[in-house]
Amino acid sequence: MLATLITDFRIIFERDPAARNWLEVLFCYPGLQALLFHRPAHWLYKLGIPFFPRLISHLARFLTGIEIHPGAMIGKGVFIDHGMGVVVGETAIVGDYALIYQGVTLGGTGKESGKRHPTLGENVVVGAGAKVLGNIQVGSNVRIGAGSVVLRDVPSDCTVVGVPGRVVYRAGERVGPLEHGRLPDSEAEVIRALVDRIELMEQQLQLLQGRQSLTNSYYREASEPNYAIAVPVSCSNAAEPEQSNQETEPEVSQTSPSCRLRDKVIEQFLDGGGI
Repeated sequence: MLATLITDFRIIFERDPAARNWLEVLFCYPGLQALLFHRPAHWLYKLGIPFFPRLISHLARFLTGIEIHPGAMIGKGVFIDHGMGVVVGETAIVGDYALIYQGVTLGGTGKESGKRHPTLGENVVVGAGAKVLGNIQVGSNVRIGAGSVVLRDVPSDCTVVGVPGRVVYRAGERVGPLEHGRLPDSEAEVIRALVDRIELMEQQLQLLQGRQSLTNSYYREASEPNYAIAVPVSCSNAAEPEQSNQETEPEVSQTSPSCRLRDKVIEQFLDGGGI
């Protein structure tokens, strides 16, 4: 147990650039303090001692804002950053060197007995506010994006984002353990692609409407009787009517009233969504 606590202490200096000295880490990091309470509570829980493990867990929750059931199995080198609102269920298993941010829930989906909480592999990063629910397996080296809800098994070496969580493979790009903010936003990418296609369709529609108006005006002029008197013209002006009769392509207005995607509200949404 002592070796595990030392590993928990040292990993903070590796993963948190704000860690200045050992006094600050020992007294001002609730994630470490929660683990200091959990390790002996888990030891007592495995011995079958009643009441006291839950009492220690409850005291740790009161002091740190982190709720870890004494039955949960937490590996070595686990770093709970900030930690407020973290909940770890009774049968949850967290692998070595996992990184858990504030607001994370490793919970169950019902009142069934037995194994009902998730199992995380090694080097897993769980972003702020993410929920991993049910008796599911999350492989090693997995990145779970902030705010994601994971309800199914996740293979190793991949990224999960969205609600519900979907696996997104980062081909050819390594995502560092502290770069959970760089995870792809699949919903934003889909919305951006749909917006681009709608804008293209509106431009094509405007182009067709312009051509149709030119065609209608041509047939309208052709159907009207022409009583003009022929007047001889010079050779220098003979080519002018031919040039005027040439059909010109209508220009597509980028600020046409029909192009609703230029509305300020939509632009603000797309810009604010990081699309």
